[in-house]
Amino acid sequence: MAGQNNSYIKKQKTEKRLKKRKEKEQKKLYRKENSSGGEFENMIAYVDKFGNITTERPEEIEAKVEVKAEEN
Repeated sequence: MAGQNNSYIKKQKTEKRLKKRKEKEQKKLYRKENSSGGEFENMIAYVDKFGNITTERPEEIEAKVEVKAEEN
């Protein structure tokens, strides 16, 4: 009796494992189809002169002004 019950449990575990694998694959395909894209241009962030992060490229790049300290 124990041998028959054991094979039934193995079958149930196998079915459960295959079902879980199939669901995982479906979730993976869904995420892949509905992703916004991982393109490089979408991942770039810029920092403006005030230190705020923006997604738009700054139009002007201001040259740094060197200030020399006066010697006393």
